[in-house]
Amino acid sequence: MDEPTSGLDARAAAIVMRTVRNTVDTGRTVVCTIHQPSIDIFESFDELLLMKQGGQEIYVGPLGHHSSTLISYFEGIQGVNKIKDGYNPATWMLEVTNSAKEHELGIDFSEVYKKSDLYRRNKELIKELSTPAPASKDLYFPTQFSRSFFTQCLACLWKQHWSYWRNPLYTAIRFLYTTAVALVLGSMFWDLGSKIEKQQDLSNAMGSMYAAVLLIGIKNSNAVQPVVAVERTVFYRERAAGMYSAFPYAFAQASSD
Repeated sequence: MDEPTSGLDARAAAIVMRTVRNTVDTGRTVVCTIHQPSIDIFESFDELLLMKQGGQEIYVGPLGHHSSTLISYFEGIQGVNKIKDGYNPATWMLEVTNSAKEHELGIDFSEVYKKSDLYRRNKELIKELSTPAPASKDLYFPTQFSRSFFTQCLACLWKQHWSYWRNPLYTAIRFLYTTAVALVLGSMFWDLGSKIEKQQDLSNAMGSMYAAVLLIGIKNSNAVQPVVAVERTVFYRERAAGMYSAFPYAFAQASSD
């Protein structure tokens, strides 16, 4: 979750984070980025990944009860000011680890972390979790996608159906323009097929069909571009998630159009 409390007042932010905490208590893992949290919100987290400018890790580990583990770690660094009673640990840790403080103390907090026991324990845990259990087998899936090609087509058709009908402006423009072109060209070349007596009549009939296809095609192509621009982002996300292959999506797009 990317900053779930941004733009919320204190009460609304507390409600959101209480819901997140309830989700965690069910056994699920929730990863959040958060900006300047209050004491209550900050201490609702179990673990913290703190990075300095440039993406280097400063602290990766548990917060502890009332952020005691975090506070003990930073207070154990020579020159770091002790936290005052009642002070927000989230605010304090940002104040004592900023670039100005690093320059003042003459240390690099990322290097301090890499030399700490916490860093070694984290690396050992990563190595342990990355090692497969004895006699275990690699996961194998017979197919790339969980559903059949036919099911993927149905799902993409259903999605495209609702995508278009929830965009009434685009759908109405297509219908109205196609109807207008049909009426104009139809009135101009009415009953032309039964009056073909010479080569010019045949050319006129072919020209009317060409004009209809050209006018409707160009207009629909221009109108669909904003829709496709939005759909492309959705397709990239869902394709990366392995929801369906490109062919069912293309089939649904062509069928819907």
